[in-house]
Order: sequence, then C-alpha cells, then structure tokens
Amino acid sequence: MRNFFCFLLLLTFISCESDGNNQFCDIINNQTINLANPEFINLQVPAGWNYANGGPKGLILYNFGSSFKAFSRECPQLSCSNKMTVENDIKMVCPCDGAQFSILDGSPQTSGITNSVCEFRVIQVSGTVLNVTNY
Repeated sequence: MRNFFCFLLLLTFISCESDGNNQFCDIINNQTINLANPEFINLQVPAGWNYANGGPKGLILYNFGSSFKAFSRECPQLSCSNKMTVENDIKMVCPCDGAQFSILDGSPQTSGITNSVCEFRVIQVSGTVLNVTNY
C-alpha cells in the first residue's frame, strides 16, 4: 500500500508541469474616467484610445463604439520596469523586449510570447463616466 501511495504522489508531481504562463494581474483601485475631460477626447470616438492613471503603471483605454476595454500598461514580462505604449493605434508594445499585443483583446502578437496583457472591467456609468475595476 505504501508503494502505491508513493506512486500516486510521484504521478501528481510529474503531472504538475508549468505551462510558462505565470502572469499575475495586479489588483487596482476603482478608477473613474470622465470622458468630458479634454484629456480623454480621443476616447469619445470609436477606435479611439487613451492612457489613464490606475494600477502600478497606468492603463490603456480603448473605445469599441458600444463598449470600452482597459488594459494594464505593465508588460507581461514581469522583469520589465517600463510602461507599454500604443503604436499605430492597433497594438500595444513592451519597450523591454519589443513584444506586441493586440489592443482589441490584449493577446500576444509576437511568437514565443504566451502571456496576454492584463485586462480590467470597464462599466459605463453614464454617457460620459466610466468606472474601471477588477473583474
């Protein structure tokens, strides 16, 4: 019986391989974004985006026309201390390794990258006020 238990324990450890996707998204305080603020004029049109405060390195907000998305500016590569940027209005780029991510869903667009960009929940409270929260 002892050998059987040892076998099961060994099998458990062997089957617990990491897939390399060890990213943890930071918890953020709720952020309120007023689209009437001139700082966010780009968010007032579909496909518009803007940087905003929130989280350890800020947020990237994107307007889908009928909804909004918010992504962390923190690179999925945890050792990177720089903020991600938006290039050509369609991709987010990590300046540390040049990895590219879709601004539509945060998915990696660079081969070999497995982690997506952290996404946060956006609730449109009124016509001009957004709340960004954790999921």
